[in-house]
Amino acid sequence: MGGASDARVTAAIILSAAGAALGGLLFGFDTAVISGTTSALQARFGLTDGMLGFTVASALIGTVLGSLVAGAPADRFGRRAVMLTVAICYVVSSLGTGLAGSWITLLAFRFLGGLAIGAASVVTPIYIAEVSPARFRGRLVALNQLNIVTGILIAFLSNYLIAGLAPADTAWRWMFGIVTLPSALFLVVSLLLPESPRWLAIHGRGPQALNVMNRLGFLDPAREIRHIQAAEARVDRTVTQGLFQAAYARPVACAIAIAMFNQLSGINALLYYAPRIFELAGAGTDSALLQSIAIGGTNLIFTILALFLIDRFGRKPLLYMGSILCAAALFLVGYQLESARPDGTLILVGLLGFIAAFAMSQGAVIWVFISEVFPSAVRGKGQALGSTTHWVMAAAITWAFPVFAASVGGWVFAFFGAMMLLQFFWTWKAMPETNGVALEDMDLGSVQA
Repeated sequence: MGGASDARVTAAIILSAAGAALGGLLFGFDTAVISGTTSALQARFGLTDGMLGFTVASALIGTVLGSLVAGAPADRFGRRAVMLTVAICYVVSSLGTGLAGSWITLLAFRFLGGLAIGAASVVTPIYIAEVSPARFRGRLVALNQLNIVTGILIAFLSNYLIAGLAPADTAWRWMFGIVTLPSALFLVVSLLLPESPRWLAIHGRGPQALNVMNRLGFLDPAREIRHIQAAEARVDRTVTQGLFQAAYARPVACAIAIAMFNQLSGINALLYYAPRIFELAGAGTDSALLQSIAIGGTNLIFTILALFLIDRFGRKPLLYMGSILCAAALFLVGYQLESARPDGTLILVGLLGFIAAFAMSQGAVIWVFISEVFPSAVRGKGQALGSTTHWVMAAAITWAFPVFAASVGGWVFAFFGAMMLLQFFWTWKAMPETNGVALEDMDLGSVQA
């Protein structure tokens, strides 16, 4: 193909990936928006620290169930059908939380939003990986992470603006309700996306798959279809492909490990409780919300940087670097919070350093790695396993963080730092490098440590 055709091709693939990645933007927006409402919710509903932790974690509990159940329908009915369902759930959840009249109602709609987030964390990376040629796959799947952090930044910005414009007693409702707007946009975009050509090919719809690949501009669609069908021919469909068997032991262990370490970094504790952490360090409420925007902006900038690094250097080098830098930043924050006179500037530097290192490493790597490490026969189930592990850990840490922060203070950040050092050794000894390996070859011994 010529240069002009390649430009059109690249644009078509990027547009499809970016459209699906709107689910990631909502993932980030809906995840972080509650950070600006915690004090108001605690006052409005008379919540204890434990009840507040459960309120914040209620969406995460939903994500566990959403990620558990999304894989099977995504494999059976298609990636696009699940994305449409997710979009509808986002719209209903954002309206419901904004209008909630009781704590129980709020929990119910946050839980529904969590179901959507969990399902999106499964189906969106799979969809993007399956519409992407191997040469672009890392960057395009990382678009989902870029949209997640963009959503987080938008949530922090909207919280700050709404806190300054809306009456104090209703600002939290507007913070939740504003999520309806991007949710409606995702619903419209999902209606326009093509189905995954790989899903079509393995479900006996070769001509449709060929048509989609031509529209997306794959360089050799016929060869891609033959490759997919050859990989499918190796799978015995008369036998249910169970995930937990010896053949898949390594990708299963790796998906669980990378998902656990992602949350043991403390990332969600920071995103959900950023204003409270800054208040703990002595910042006022307005200043804490503003500093939260700095967290979101840093997250976005370094996620963009990761897009240019992940396919060039691979997945493992990014994790090596991120593990060490995250650990150093977290130890700094923990030390300062435990000192007799905490230095708010050093705490801000430590948190910004952590979020930069995280965004450039496991923040970008996790969803790319999980979406590609499993062979085609169990990719949906494998993605669901990795996502579920991620959300179980996220719910547990988010629920427990207010209690542990109140009892052990800065030592909780020292614990997170120690987990990042442990991640470094896991990456070195156990993690395979998946960069540049075709999805259909993940079961052929092509993945090297």
